[in-house]
Amino acid sequence: MARTVLTAEMVEQAVYGGAILGGGGGGWIAQGLEKGRAALAKGTIELISIDELNDDDEAVCVSLVGAPAAKDQYVDDNQLLMTVELLQKNYPGTIKAIMTNENGAATTVNGWLQAALTGLPVIDAPCNGRAHPTGAMGALNLSEQQDYVSYQAAAGGFGSHAISGFVSGTLDYVGNVIRRMSVEAGGMVGVARNPVSVAYVKAHGAVGGISKAMEIGKAFLAEKEGSSKIEAVTAALHGRVVKVGHVSGFELKTEGGFDVGRLDVDGIELTFWNEFMTLEENGERKGTFPDLIMTFDAVTGQPVVSAEVKNGQKLAVICVPQSELLLSSTMKNERLLRTIEPVIQKKIV
Repeated sequence: MARTVLTAEMVEQAVYGGAILGGGGGGWIAQGLEKGRAALAKGTIELISIDELNDDDEAVCVSLVGAPAAKDQYVDDNQLLMTVELLQKNYPGTIKAIMTNENGAATTVNGWLQAALTGLPVIDAPCNGRAHPTGAMGALNLSEQQDYVSYQAAAGGFGSHAISGFVSGTLDYVGNVIRRMSVEAGGMVGVARNPVSVAYVKAHGAVGGISKAMEIGKAFLAEKEGSSKIEAVTAALHGRVVKVGHVSGFELKTEGGFDVGRLDVDGIELTFWNEFMTLEENGERKGTFPDLIMTFDAVTGQPVVSAEVKNGQKLAVICVPQSELLLSSTMKNERLLRTIEPVIQKKIV
């Protein structure tokens, strides 16, 4: 791919493929379709290969930060645009392109609206080719850069809960501030953050990740029957169906801007922290984040994110080894992965 003008068909492919690569997180399908279509209505959006830019050009990551199940979340178009404008106003460099933080139903199309409104292109290189829970996991291993200064702008919330601002400082500190802003905004904020060089994206990002989501989405949408959709996706990802069965013991709590919980599917136990983290059968580990663990409605074939699972629902559970995914260098960072363990009370590393 060199330069591609995005279309309505590509929106649908990107959203469904993103939902699957979201691994239980990354937002809702309806939300992603609405966002993508609204972005196309605002103007022309170009998806470009990373090779279309110079290595010293700089790109900014855009994302949504918060809990997908939060009932009072609100982020509008003006707030999303505001994040890019606030960042550019306070950042000493010049932004040449936009990139999303991860693949997910709503996150694969992150930045499309901002691209339509600003004229900046979207790079076919998300920070991570699957969804992940923490901001640091979508920060291209900038956490390992000594004395790195993070620049981030955020906006979201409605009425008296509306909030916006620019923050700079250490990556962990700024990430915690943005996460707290999402809580104060009712559960979600839009963010523009951490401008980096194209050369750095090539070394640490998921180059080709948006095209990959579209490829998976195309395979999914080409099939009519639920079981055929699941089989097509599993084959395209070189994964496997681990179990088809009914949900019991589903638990979900929203804590600190995250959805946390567990469920059983006919003897298979899954835990999640926004995204599905572990998959065990009779105490034996069958999948561990960043392996892609994903659930589908066994009848319709629709991807089911962690926050919309229901007790009694019949699901198909798939698992794709991390070796088959386009991933950020953060997915090999043991320090970042260990932050999952106290949340789900399971070993990850």
